[in-house]
Amino acid sequence: MGKFHDSIKPAHKDFIVAQHIFFTGTAPLTADGHINVSPKGLDCFRVINEHTVGYMDLISSGNETSAHTLENGRITFMFCSFDETPNILRLYGRGRAVLPGTAEWQQYASYFTIYPSTRQLIIADISLVQTSCGFGVPRYQFAGHRDIHFDWAETKGTEGLKAYIQDNNLKSIDGLPTSHSLLNNS
Repeated sequence: MGKFHDSIKPAHKDFIVAQHIFFTGTAPLTADGHINVSPKGLDCFRVINEHTVGYMDLISSGNETSAHTLENGRITFMFCSFDETPNILRLYGRGRAVLPGTAEWQQYASYFTIYPSTRQLIIADISLVQTSCGFGVPRYQFAGHRDIHFDWAETKGTEGLKAYIQDNNLKSIDGLPTSHSLLNNS
């Protein structure tokens, strides 16, 4: 079952910082809605304090995390050790998308590397931390980050990236609005 904690301890933060990949999990409230699990990398995750975390989110083909957290706030982050020492760490909390140009953006952006293709920050208030053994997780070696996204973003340019968000990131696959769609309607 694992061990539970009410905050992110220094050892948890150290483990998080050492990982090259993490996963986000969100879901809509409807029973037939699609659960989203998304891998993330590029050293984009930050522990801001013992109850607040976030990650820098790049423009991509979907925006499920924004839609789900806008609807209900629920989010889970999972970090797995793929080296010799097995461990899994989950952070449970309430998240939200923070968009460029907002007051919250000014509050949090300095914690992250911001790229021209940064779509939003996902910030979460963490209420529960769980660690478990990870004995069944295989061992892998990290080979490096990919540059494909940045090459793609450079060919799109600023206006092309804005158009991509308009065409692909305003609704979830279940039709839920994202934070970007609210920005467009105001």
